[in-house]
Parts: sequence; structure tokens; C-alpha cells
Amino acid sequence: MIWLTLGGIMLIAYLLGSVPTGYLAAHLIKGIDIREHGSGSTGATNVLRTLGKGPGLLVLLVDMLKGVLAITLVQWLFTTPSNNLVPSSVNSNYAWIVALAGLAAILGHSKSIWLGFTGGKSVATSLGILLAMSWQVGLSTLGVFGLVFALSQIVSLSSIAGAVAVSVFMLVLHQPLPYQLFALAGGLYVILRHRSNIERLLAGTEPRLGQKLPLEAQSLKS
Repeated sequence: MIWLTLGGIMLIAYLLGSVPTGYLAAHLIKGIDIREHGSGSTGATNVLRTLGKGPGLLVLLVDMLKGVLAITLVQWLFTTPSNNLVPSSVNSNYAWIVALAGLAAILGHSKSIWLGFTGGKSVATSLGILLAMSWQVGLSTLGVFGLVFALSQIVSLSSIAGAVAVSVFMLVLHQPLPYQLFALAGGLYVILRHRSNIERLLAGTEPRLGQKLPLEAQSLKS
């Protein structure tokens, strides 16, 4: 029963993360496959470049909500005694289950079962997870993103900076060990998802927000 419950939690978190928001928005608004445009990502930044500010903002908010819902699900199961869905014997592992659900949602966003295990770079979904997991860490990480973006106008660089900073904030704000490990694993994963962006940053060809990708870079799908 315990393993069935935990497996169900992870599956639901993955499926929440895997909802292909950017793909659906592009298909409904322009009838296109967003994976064939720009960076090939289904995330909010590529949607913004391809479809404009409105759809980009909508995708950003929904992708964040996916992360919030994944963590809220676990919190509800553990903090609502009347539901009796989680055996009391696993209550001590609450933080670990929250962290695993977060990782499942991140994986779902970037490796969506509905898109042949392709997807976005998990930045917005990760932010939603952090805000639900520890709003102090989430807002601090968002602050780093905002500061770097204000200075550079480059979304990928800001995302990478946030992915690095999150582990520091988890330590400084004395979050549980499972949350710290989540931040480390999730941050590394987000950075790996930005491999093509890092190549362009090093080459000096990464576009600022509002600019199009260079033609030679558009073939670098991630």
C-alpha cells in the first residue's frame, strides 16, 4: 500500500509536469509545432519569441502552476488527516517525498510523455515547485534571476544563475536535507538542459530577449 501510494504520487507529479503547455499554445494559436521553431523548446521563452508576449506569459504562468500543483498535492496528502491516503508510517519521509515529486514534475516538463519525451527546459516549473516548497527560497531565486536579467537581458543566463543560486539559498535558509538535494539535482538538470544556450553564450551569439536566434543556432534543439 505504501509503495502504491508513493508510486501514484510520483506518477501524478510527472503527468502534471508533462502537460505540454507551450506545444498546445502554439498548436491552438498558430497551428504550428513549437519544436520546429526557434530553439525547439516548448518553454515560455521560445513561445514568447515565436508567438508573442501574451502567449509567452500564459505559458509561463501555467508551467509554474504545474510545479505548484505537484507539491501542493503532496502537502494536501500529508496535512489532511481525514483523507487517510498516506500511511502514518511514512510521515517522517514527508520532505523526501516532496523533493521526489518535484523532480518528477521537472522531468515531466522536459521529457513529456505526450511529446515523445521532449519538452522545455524546466525553469518555470522549477520556480513553481520552489515557491510551493519554500516560498523564501523561491522568491530569493527569482530575485537572482531578475537581477541577472536586468543586467543582461538574456533569459538563459538568468536561468542558469538562478539554478546555481538555489542551492546556496537552500543552505542559507536552513531547509531540510531533501530540499537541499532537490535544489542541487534540479539545478544541475536545468543547467544541462541549457547546453546549447551555454555554447551560444560562450560564442557570444545568445540572443537577448526580443531578439531572434541566429539561423545557425536554430538547428541546436534542446
